Amino acid sequence: MKITIAATLLASASAFTVNQPKVDFGKVAQGAAAAGAAAFLIAQPAFAGDVGAGEQVFNANCAACHAGGQNVIMPEKTLEKEALEQYLAGGRNEKSVITQVTGGKNAMPAFGGRLSDEDIANVAAYVIASSDAGWE
Repeated sequence: MKITIAATLLASASAFTVNQPKVDFGKVAQGAAAAGAAAFLIAQPAFAGDVGAGEQVFNANCAACHAGGQNVIMPEKTLEKEALEQYLAGGRNEKSVITQVTGGKNAMPAFGGRLSDEDIANVAAYVIASSDAGWE
């Protein structure tokens, strides 16, 4: 967006100069669009945590209730792929796991004040990877 505005300002300012060089605004617009797309892709949040570190955090904080991807409190709401797709608000993805772990829900306590954002992201990566592998 800023690049598009800058290109527009540049075009406006160049109209007032003497001996203005010939500028191919089609190429300027293409360059601005490409730069804007690149900036958008770079600015996207990355939820890909460290699965190995997530396993350690999971074992220390979550396994009491969720060992092997199960749920000792609400047996139907496991961490298996199908159950996550059905019961997890927002669907089976790292962002939804992060939200659930951070804020808690029903009998599950919130870990937002107990674990760092990095630890929670790592647990989310571990949960999704383990559900993909069938918790083997």
